[in-house]
Amino acid sequence: MQKSLRSPRQRILLALLVGARKEKGLTQAEVAAALGKPQSFVAKYENGERRIDIIEFVDIARVLDIEPTKIFNRLRQE
Repeated sequence: MQKSLRSPRQRILLALLVGARKEKGLTQAEVAAALGKPQSFVAKYENGERRIDIIEFVDIARVLDIEPTKIFNRLRQE
């Protein structure tokens, strides 16, 4: 199992999160503020510089108003 920050599934996850943020019309700063994190937190996971853990993922999904299971199912298909 590849653990690279640049793995295909990691890139898909990031694309889905970035797409959801943009679809909602939110900036990185707005997402970060809702999470109680600095803007650099969002920039780093969106740019693939850091991974997010499951709790962070659930919190991000809540802020983006997306269903985590839909993302999980998409990743399972890859």
